[in-house]
Amino acid sequence: MSEVSIFVGTVYGNSQSVAESVQQKLSSLGYSAEIYDDPSVDDFKKAESVLIITSTTGQGEYPPNVEFFFADIKEQMPMLNGKPFAVVGLADSSYGDTFAGAGKQAYELMLELQGNPLADLKIVDAMETYDAEEDVLPWIDEVYKPV
Repeated sequence: MSEVSIFVGTVYGNSQSVAESVQQKLSSLGYSAEIYDDPSVDDFKKAESVLIITSTTGQGEYPPNVEFFFADIKEQMPMLNGKPFAVVGLADSSYGDTFAGAGKQAYELMLELQGNPLADLKIVDAMETYDAEEDVLPWIDEVYKPV
C-alpha cells in the first residue's frame, strides 16, 4: 500500500483543505496520494487504498460533490475485498443526532464493501477543534507508517 486515493466530500472547502494537508503529510511519509473531489466509481475501483475525508451536511447527508458518487457506490457495490481504508468525518456536534452522519455512513459502507479498516472512524468535532488539521495530521502519522 504505497498509493492512497483521497476521496473528499466538501461544501465550504474545509474538507478540501484538510485533504490537501493530508496529501502533503502522506507524501512526506513516502506515499503517492491523489485527491478526488469529483470522484467516479472507476476512481474508487482503481484505488489501492481508500481514504475518505468528508464533512456532513443537512440532516447527516453527504456533501453535494460526493452525493451521487456514494449513491453510485451503493448501487454498484464494487467490493473492496480487503483493500485498506480509513475515514475522517468533519462535523459539528451541535447538529445532534445527525452529527458526523456522512462520515459514519461512509465508514459503514466501506465495511459493507469488505474493506480492511486501518483505524476506527476519525471524527473531528468543530465544536471542540478550531483547526481540523491539528487533529487529523497526528492521526495520519498513527495510521500510515512511513514506506
